[in-house]
Amino acid sequence: MKKKPSDASFKIQTRSRRTFIKQTGAAVAAGSALSSLAPPVHADGDDVIRVALIGCGGRGKGAVAQIFNTKGNTRLVAVADAFEAKANEAVRGLRAADETKVEVPQEQIFSGLDSYKNAIDSECDLVIIATPPGFKPQQFEYAVKKNKHIFMEKPVAVDAPGIRRCLAAVEESKKKNLMVAIGLQRRHEPQYMETVKRIHDGAIGDVILQRVYWNGGGIWYRDHQPNQTEMEFQVNNWYHFIWTSGDQICEQHIHNLDVGCWVKGAFPVEANGMGGYQMREGGNRTRSQIFDHTACEYTFADGTKMYSQGRHLAGAWNIVHEFAHGTKGTAEPSGRIEGPNQWAFTGKQLNGHQQEQHDLIEALMRGETYNEGEYGAKSTFTAILGREACYSANIVKWDELLEKGKDYCPGIDDYSTETTPPVIRDEQGRYPGPTPGSYSPYGTFT
Repeated sequence: MKKKPSDASFKIQTRSRRTFIKQTGAAVAAGSALSSLAPPVHADGDDVIRVALIGCGGRGKGAVAQIFNTKGNTRLVAVADAFEAKANEAVRGLRAADETKVEVPQEQIFSGLDSYKNAIDSECDLVIIATPPGFKPQQFEYAVKKNKHIFMEKPVAVDAPGIRRCLAAVEESKKKNLMVAIGLQRRHEPQYMETVKRIHDGAIGDVILQRVYWNGGGIWYRDHQPNQTEMEFQVNNWYHFIWTSGDQICEQHIHNLDVGCWVKGAFPVEANGMGGYQMREGGNRTRSQIFDHTACEYTFADGTKMYSQGRHLAGAWNIVHEFAHGTKGTAEPSGRIEGPNQWAFTGKQLNGHQQEQHDLIEALMRGETYNEGEYGAKSTFTAILGREACYSANIVKWDELLEKGKDYCPGIDDYSTETTPPVIRDEQGRYPGPTPGSYSPYGTFT
């Protein structure tokens, strides 16, 4: 049995004897108590965990491949993507890698922005949600409604309305005792788990300051293709639009921010920051909408700080790491402590993406669930809080933003590939973007 993260929010809920495949849906139909849940999935060697994939990009296909690498008797039974070609390619590629685990007939390959419903409605037990973040709240909500176990990649939303929607769905998932795993894989890596535990046990004293970084060289860009609608272009090029990605601070830097909140055992109450759009894709917003650099100061309720940098800039000082400073020493949460309690992790370092799937599938095989949804949503909102502080160059408070924050995806439940996206180019061919000093985190984005 693999060790679970020491984080208090990572709790195992043991199930009573009942078949996994029927699980929660049957309990609802029969009007029985939802606490009556499954036995070990793989107890008799013939219980299949049926998986549906929503979002057939690299991370989605990677998550399926990693699930196939676990001890579970897993099968892919349905896929959905905004684009038919991507859905078909995913099935072909995964089948070529291991045809014994891919049982997806052509009628279970779905496409379109609403195709997630078809995949979730299939005879699946576990749903992988690996779509652009702007679409995840509605998909997560629907999977919970349909009583499915869920693995959802980070970040889980791009704005305050999406976070509120996710948090409400998390509460429903807890009532139904559904598995909710979130792709913040550092929480499943032994070097992080052991270091954070030692910090929590006082190895560096009280944590008074943290520094977290995701400074990298850049990200992919996909040119506009012939006959693409503007919605198709933006969804395919999703990293470069706030409403689909949440910006770099949400899409990548969330990992470091999540570690900082995990170390602190809390989430910030406010943030102030700065940033801009200077070098990315020519710097004129004709090809991209997101910032290329952010710097943010987070404040926790006890007054302590977490300083963050996020950047995409080739040729600059690049680093992806976290540091914690305490009253008795310092730590790198990835496996090192300096000071009177000096220590370095010497155990086996595991691939976090793979380990999170080992943990997920083995828990289901034992008939257990855990729920990472709340800290997944709150770590995402930490990134959103910082982004809005950087966009506005003002102090932004957690409670006010969560209540009143801007809706970047108005009417998203009705989007199709023919819908006009929430942002479009102006007469000069430029996409709208936030201007620090005049941007407001509240109201309507234009």
